[in-house]
Amino acid sequence: MSSDFERADDVRMDVGALFAALLSRALRIVLVTVLLLVATAVILLFVPKSYESSTSLLVEPRNNIYTRAAIEAPSSGSAVNTEALMSSQVELIKSRDLLLEVVDSQNLRSVPEFANAGFSPLGLLLRLIGRGPEPRSVDETVLGNLADRLTVIRERDSAVISIHVRSSDPELAARIANAIAAGHVKRRAAQSLADTADATVWLRQEIDKLRTEVKAAETAVANYKVDNDLYVGSNNVSVTDQQLSVVTTQIAEAQQRKNDAESRSKVIRGMIASGQSLDGVNDVRNSVVIQSLLQTKANLQADLAQKSTTLLSNHPTIKALKAQIGELTRQVAAEAARVADALDAEAKVEAGLEQRLRDDLSRAKLTAGDATKGSVTLDGLAREAKTQRDLLESYLAKYSDATSRTASNAALPDVRIVSEAAPSVEPAAPKIPLILGAVGFVALALQGGAVLMGELMSGRVLVERQRVADVEAADERYEAEAPPPFSGNDDIDDELEQAVESSLAPAPRPAAADELAQLSAAVSAHQLRTVLLASLDGGAEPLMVIDRLLEDALMAGLSAVVVDAGSGEPSAAPGLTDLAAEHADYGDVMQRAGDNLAEVPWGRLDALDRRSSRPLTMVEALADIYHVVIVDTGRVGLASNLPLFSGARASVVLVASSDSNPVAVGAARRDIAALGFEVGRVVSLPTARANVA
Repeated sequence: MSSDFERADDVRMDVGALFAALLSRALRIVLVTVLLLVATAVILLFVPKSYESSTSLLVEPRNNIYTRAAIEAPSSGSAVNTEALMSSQVELIKSRDLLLEVVDSQNLRSVPEFANAGFSPLGLLLRLIGRGPEPRSVDETVLGNLADRLTVIRERDSAVISIHVRSSDPELAARIANAIAAGHVKRRAAQSLADTADATVWLRQEIDKLRTEVKAAETAVANYKVDNDLYVGSNNVSVTDQQLSVVTTQIAEAQQRKNDAESRSKVIRGMIASGQSLDGVNDVRNSVVIQSLLQTKANLQADLAQKSTTLLSNHPTIKALKAQIGELTRQVAAEAARVADALDAEAKVEAGLEQRLRDDLSRAKLTAGDATKGSVTLDGLAREAKTQRDLLESYLAKYSDATSRTASNAALPDVRIVSEAAPSVEPAAPKIPLILGAVGFVALALQGGAVLMGELMSGRVLVERQRVADVEAADERYEAEAPPPFSGNDDIDDELEQAVESSLAPAPRPAAADELAQLSAAVSAHQLRTVLLASLDGGAEPLMVIDRLLEDALMAGLSAVVVDAGSGEPSAAPGLTDLAAEHADYGDVMQRAGDNLAEVPWGRLDALDRRSSRPLTMVEALADIYHVVIVDTGRVGLASNLPLFSGARASVVLVASSDSNPVAVGAARRDIAALGFEVGRVVSLPTARANVA
């Protein structure tokens, strides 16, 4: 058994051979498929066609006061569950009573399609074993066939119900669908009328009760007003509030008059005390006596002025006139004092009136407090009476509408027809294009599967994996060794032409030891800081170069680091492949190898991610830290990792053997130049030494 599994693992499936097998049998597959399609089409021609018609109903609850009176009165009312309402409507449409009405209206008992019992494989099987179903009545048979051909569904997220009816006669299918919709609307209207009639009776009883309650409530309001003197004026303000307003206004007016009289009296007395003239005071000038005295005083002053022109001041006439004027002044002051006394008396009268009004205000406030307390009870009685009155008026309006609706035998059901069914032109079944497409697909799939399975079972499409691997390896070697097309590098082209013309003889070059010594001297002299080693043959030559460069650099006291970017041999410690795959950080891949010496191994992964820029970043950072950075990029070609370091400030050294083909050397230099590098040196090492190493 194990040998069979090992043999199965050593072979693989040839996809090209599979497609070739399918193409070789394509004509037969197409002919068989066409024959099956023709046979299916012929069979479908004899299959009875079924036509489907549909009508739509909109379920829209009407907010009619007469249809909801009996429901809203005993409870507070709740939102209608749309889902439950739609489900109820669907079940009502499929109810036995409604379908019987449609059977009677459309005379379906005489239609063979509905009156005859259809073929049932289960019934035939039961009859064969002697357990046939019990015979059914004509109504049961018709109802069963109608229910089988009836589909009632709710449209998605809407209040529309669609009624689908299938029949071999498109006209009959449309008539049945419309009859079911019309019958359902009629039944809902009749139920609405029945609800309205029941509501009318209930409303009549409630109205009689409410009339008595409203009368009692309004009588209680009136009696409470009379008993507590809570009368309301014409402006809808209570009498007590009106009295408070009037008394408050009178108090303000009396206080104003008192203050006015007192201030005028003080002014007059102040002027008398200071000896000022009282001619400019209105209260003094309004006095008749003072007016007479002032007129006489004015006449005497005129005589005095006239006499003073001819007589001296000590003349008896002058003295007599002055004496008379002084006497008149004293009389005016005395009369002004009497005016001030009158104003004081007026102020006292107003003060007494103010006090009496304040007493009246206090009594009115006590009365208003009692009235306010009583108004709370009165407002409660009024609200109760108003509530009863509003409810009575609402019931009266509902009763009037319900009575008129019932008398006219009219109702608004909660469903309406939004689209009527029309005879269908295209049959709903059988779906000929769909069936033919399915038959063609199945025929093609089965035939193609049979061909593929036959090829696999025969083993004609199975080949050995080793053979395929050998062919692929040969193709890869050919592609790797074949020189790429020239890109126009004149120096390299000249060198290649010279090598070919000299029968592949290389141009005179320094000895291998001298080339390596010159490279090591340049590194030790700190002329080359970053060296990228590219191997031509992929042998041990790069290791020899690395050992020589490290030895000379360390002897010169320089710090060096070696980066393995070309061996392809996984290491135990994290390395460059882990860094490129972001499985390790920069500090994790640095491994100390001694004083002034460090290395970056290949890493734990098999392949290096060439899309990552982290290796280039690390090499540039190491060049700033170490004196010498040596990077082994592996063999030149498609698998070389040299493109990872494109753009680095480094010198590329091509390492080859002494017997390397100059054409291959030139091709390698062209590849390196195509990446943007300049081949600074070419180091050729003896083959024997490489093998020994």
